[in-house]
Amino acid sequence: MTPTFAQQNLIPISRQAATEGIVLLENLEQTLPLTEGETLSVFGRCQIDTYRSGTGSGGAVNVPYAISILQGLRESEQVTVNETLAGVYEQWIGQNPFDDGGGGWAAEPWFQQEMPLTEALVAEAAEASHVALVVIGRTAGEDQDNADAPGSYRLTDTELAMMELVCARFDRVIVVLNVTNIIDMSWLSTLQGRDSIKAVLYSWAAGMEGGHALADVLAGLESPSGRLTDTIAWRLEDYPSSANFGRRDYNCYAEDIYVGYRYFETFKPDAVQYPFGAGLSYTRFEQALQRYSLQGEGASAQLKFEFSVTNLGDQAGKEVVQLYVEAPQGQLGKPARALAGFTKTETLAPGATTNVVITVPLSVLASYDDSGVTGYPNAYVLEAGDYRFYSGGDVRTAQRIDADWSQTELLVIEQLTEALAPIRPFARMKPGAQLDDGTYELTYEAAPQRKISLAERMRSNRPADLAITGDQGIRLIDVKNGDASLEDFVAQMSVEQLATIVRGEGMCSPKVTPGTAAAFGGVTDDLFALGIPIAAAADGPSGIRMDSGHKATQVPIGTLLACTWNAELNEKLFAGVGDELRANDIDTLLGPGINIHRHPLNGRNFEYFSEDPLMTGAMAAAQTRGLGQAGVFATLKHLVANDQETARVDVDSVVSQRALREVHLKPFELAVKEGNAKSIMTAYNPVNGHWTASSYDLNTTIVRGEWAFTGILMTDWWAKMNDPVLGGTEARNFTSFMVRSQNDLYMVVENDGAGRNAMDDDTLAALDAGTLSIGELQRSAMNICRFIMNAPVMERPLKAYEPVKTFAPDASLSKDDTISIAHPLELNLSNHATMVIDVPEDGVYRVHGKLRYDRNGQAQSTCSLHLNNEFSQSLSINGTDGKVVDVDGLEIRLGAGCYEMDIDFVKPGLVIETLSFIRA
Repeated sequence: MTPTFAQQNLIPISRQAATEGIVLLENLEQTLPLTEGETLSVFGRCQIDTYRSGTGSGGAVNVPYAISILQGLRESEQVTVNETLAGVYEQWIGQNPFDDGGGGWAAEPWFQQEMPLTEALVAEAAEASHVALVVIGRTAGEDQDNADAPGSYRLTDTELAMMELVCARFDRVIVVLNVTNIIDMSWLSTLQGRDSIKAVLYSWAAGMEGGHALADVLAGLESPSGRLTDTIAWRLEDYPSSANFGRRDYNCYAEDIYVGYRYFETFKPDAVQYPFGAGLSYTRFEQALQRYSLQGEGASAQLKFEFSVTNLGDQAGKEVVQLYVEAPQGQLGKPARALAGFTKTETLAPGATTNVVITVPLSVLASYDDSGVTGYPNAYVLEAGDYRFYSGGDVRTAQRIDADWSQTELLVIEQLTEALAPIRPFARMKPGAQLDDGTYELTYEAAPQRKISLAERMRSNRPADLAITGDQGIRLIDVKNGDASLEDFVAQMSVEQLATIVRGEGMCSPKVTPGTAAAFGGVTDDLFALGIPIAAAADGPSGIRMDSGHKATQVPIGTLLACTWNAELNEKLFAGVGDELRANDIDTLLGPGINIHRHPLNGRNFEYFSEDPLMTGAMAAAQTRGLGQAGVFATLKHLVANDQETARVDVDSVVSQRALREVHLKPFELAVKEGNAKSIMTAYNPVNGHWTASSYDLNTTIVRGEWAFTGILMTDWWAKMNDPVLGGTEARNFTSFMVRSQNDLYMVVENDGAGRNAMDDDTLAALDAGTLSIGELQRSAMNICRFIMNAPVMERPLKAYEPVKTFAPDASLSKDDTISIAHPLELNLSNHATMVIDVPEDGVYRVHGKLRYDRNGQAQSTCSLHLNNEFSQSLSINGTDGKVVDVDGLEIRLGAGCYEMDIDFVKPGLVIETLSFIRA
C-alpha cells in the first residue's frame, strides 16, 4: 500500500525518533557497530514477529506496513544476514504462527513461544558467521499488568537456553530487547557463557520503522544516543512501590516522592544495575560548564547553565546533557539527586564543539509543604541552604560542577490551598540522618490528612445560572467571530440540550471519521441546529486508531520517545501525527499518556514516558505543542495516579498531596502551562476516596483554578463517578457528580444515545432534585463549545450528519451462490469473510447483528462491513462475558441486486452469530 502524503512526511521522522530512542547499555570490545560485510546470525523469533507497540487502545493502529528486525537488517547495505539460519526461523514460524490470543482486546500473551535451538543448528550458524544477535521480545498493555514470572518480567527457560547455546559457540553476542517495558536484567551476571555477551541494547517497540532504525544503529549509520528514563534495579522487590503495587482494594503510595532513582540514590544505590540516564555512544564526548548565572529575582528567578560539548571520538553523534540537583534536606526532606534539566545536541562531527543552555526556574527546585512544617502550609517553598548541581552521563556518574547556589532564607514560590489530601492514614518515606556512605537512613512520617470542607468549597464556588432564553438566532460561528458572547450562546440551550452535550458517543460513531473513539458536540439535530459541529476523538498515543480498518502511521511507544531525551524531535514527530489527524478529520488524539512509571510491572508503561516527572512533563509538553502546530489537540491522560492495570477501575490510590503535586500531577501541569494543552482525560481509578471523573479538587480546584486550564476534561471510556463531597458508592450513570466537579464530557454512550439518554444517567434527575444546578451544566457546555470553536472541525464546512448512506448493486455479479437478505444470515463468524448478498427490493435497511464476545466490559472489539469495496459501517462491541447481545448498525439505502459484502474483523474477538438487514 502506498503511504499517504501525510504518512510520507511522517515516516522518516518516526524512523529518526526510533533510532534516537534505542539505548545501548553494553558495548564491550567495540563489538558495535558491525563491521561492514560481516555476516550476522540472528536468533529469536521476534526478528520476524517484531513488536511494534503494546496492546489495547494505545497500540491498536492499523498500519500500511511494518518493518521487522530481520527485514530491516536485510535492507541495510552494511549488514549481511546469515540467510540459512533466517530461513530456518521463517519455516518454523510458518508452522508455529504468532499467538494473538484469539485476536481480541488485549488478549495476546506478553511473549511468544521461542523456537528451541539445537547444538547442531547453532554450530552451523557459527561456521557461517562470527557475530550473533539474539532478540528477546515482550509486549504488554491495557487490562493486565506484567508478572514477576518467566515470559513477562523474566526470561523463559527456553530463552535462557537459547542464549547459553549461542554464547557457547559465539565469542561476540549482541542482545536486542524488543520490549515495551524494562525487564529483569540480572541474568547478565548469572548466565552460563555470559562473557560472550558483548553488547546489550533496548530497541523497545519502535512502530512501523523499528527494523530500519535498529539496522541503522547496528550498522553504524547512526550512533546510539538514547538514554534510560527508568532505573533498572537488580531485584524487582527493591523498587520502593513493590510492597503496595498490585493491590485490589487500595494502593498506598508509601514511597511518596521517592519514585525510581529518587529512592535508589537517596537510600539504596547498590540495588541499581543500570541507573537512570544510562546509555552509551559509538563516540566519546566531553562536557564542560562554561557559564552559570542567576537571572531575575524572587520566585520567578531562574538559573542558567551553559555547557560546551565536544565530540572527542572518530564518529559523528549526538550527546545528552543531564543536569541534576542535590537540594538541602531542610525540614521537608529531599531526594539525594533530582533531574533539574536536560538537553540534546545536534549531530556533532568528530572534533566538533557546540554550546548548549539549560535553564532551571527556581520553581523546579521547590518542594511542596503539605504539612505546614516550614510555616507555609500548602505552598511550594525553596528551603534555605546550599543547592549543588551535577552533570554527566547518568544520575549516578554525574559529576559536581562549579555552580553551587545558596538560598539564604526560605522563599515561597507559590502559595496554594489544600486539595486532594488523603483521608486514609498512612506513613510515607522520609530521609533521616545521613550515613557514612552518603546515603540516608530510611524513616517514615505520617502523611497529612484532609482538613478542608469540600461541601463548603463547592458551595462558595458554584457558578451562577444563566437565564435560559431559548433560540435567539445565535450560532457558534457568531461566538467564534466575536459577534456574540459564549454565555449568550449557551443560554439558548434547554436543560435537555445541556444534558445531551455532556455525553459523547462511540465507539466507532458513524457521525465522524469511521472507527474512531468518540463523537462529541453537535451529536443531535437540535444541537447541530445551533451551529455546533460534531468533533472526533481518536485513540493514541502511538498513532491513530481507526477500527474501521483504515490505515495510519504507527510511531514508537512513549518510553522509547522519552529515551531520545530530545523534546524538539518529539515536537516535530507529533506535528507530523497532527497532520495525519487533520487529513483524517480528527480533532483530538487521546494522548500522550503521561502517568508515571511507578513500578516496572505496570502493563501500560509503554504508553508513558518515565519514572521522572520533569522528563515526563517535558515530553508531554513537546508532543502537545507538536500537535498544536498542526492545529489539532492532544488529550492528556490519565489524570491521575493511574499507575497499575490490576483492578484499574476500582483500586483507590492513597497518596499525599506532596507526592501528587511534585510527581504525579506535575507532568500534566507542565503540559498545560508549557504545551498549552486544551484537553485532558481523567482516569478510571479513585484518588483518596474520590473517583477522578468526579473529583472536584482535581478537576476544578487544581486543574482549572491553580493551572488556569480553560479546555475540556473528559472521562475515560465508561468510567465511574461518585459523590464529589461524600465519596461513597460509584456508578457509570452518576454524571451529575461529573458535571459538578467540572469534568465536562462523559465518554461514551452508545451511538445515537446522547439525545435519548441511553445510559439512563442522572443529570436531569439531579437538576429536578436540586443537587445539580443549571449553571454547573452551562459551565461544562461552555467548556465544550470553547474547545470546539478552536478545533479543526470548526474550519470544515458545517455539514449535517447523513444517517442513511446509499449503495448501488454491482451488475457484474451473478445471482448464483448468493445469500438473500430476506432472512437473517446465519454466520457464526469470527474471521474475515467475503460473500455475495442478494437484495430483493429497493429500500432502506438497518443492519442488525447478534454478537458475543467472551471478555469483560472493558474489552473492545469491532468489525467493519464493506459493500462492493466501499466502507459501509463498523459494528462495535464491548465484552459480553460470552453472552449473545443485539447490536444495531446503521441504516443504509440499497438498490435491488447483488453486492459483494466483506466482513473484516479489524479488532478480533467478537463472534457474529447472525446478521440481519431489517427493512426500515
